[in-house]
Amino acid sequence: MTRWQFWIDRGGTFTDIVAFSPNGKLITRKLLSENPACYQDAALQGIREILQLPNPADLDPYIDNIKMGTTVGTNALLERKGEKLALVITKGFKDGLCIAYQNRPDIFTLNIQRPEQLYQTVIEIDERVSALGEIIKALNITEVEHQLKSLYNQGYRTLAI
Repeated sequence: MTRWQFWIDRGGTFTDIVAFSPNGKLITRKLLSENPACYQDAALQGIREILQLPNPADLDPYIDNIKMGTTVGTNALLERKGEKLALVITKGFKDGLCIAYQNRPDIFTLNIQRPEQLYQTVIEIDERVSALGEIIKALNITEVEHQLKSLYNQGYRTLAI
């Protein structure tokens, strides 16, 4: 290996960074996730500190890969906080996530309690692509723009596709 690898967890308070150097050494850093007086982005700042590079600097020649996760995003999902979300899906699959696998711990239960969906609304896009990537029904861009503008006008700023 001739370049660095980084694993980063961006939390609400701290950003933790683990780096694996080209010579096999592990290096760690912990920075405040928000510190605008010192840096704009904790992950980039930590990488620059580990590599001992100035800000700004081209990081690409030094890095093989970066894996990044965020407990901020996970917590927002678990707590159901954040922007309202719309699901955009191929026409005919609107209830696909709701139906899911039909797993039932008790097969004879009459009152099935489904988990709450993460999205608040669904729009179906009238298009179709085969398993081989062939277009079966072409996307109507004008129609999709109209649907997305309607979502935007309703206050949606986040989509799952």
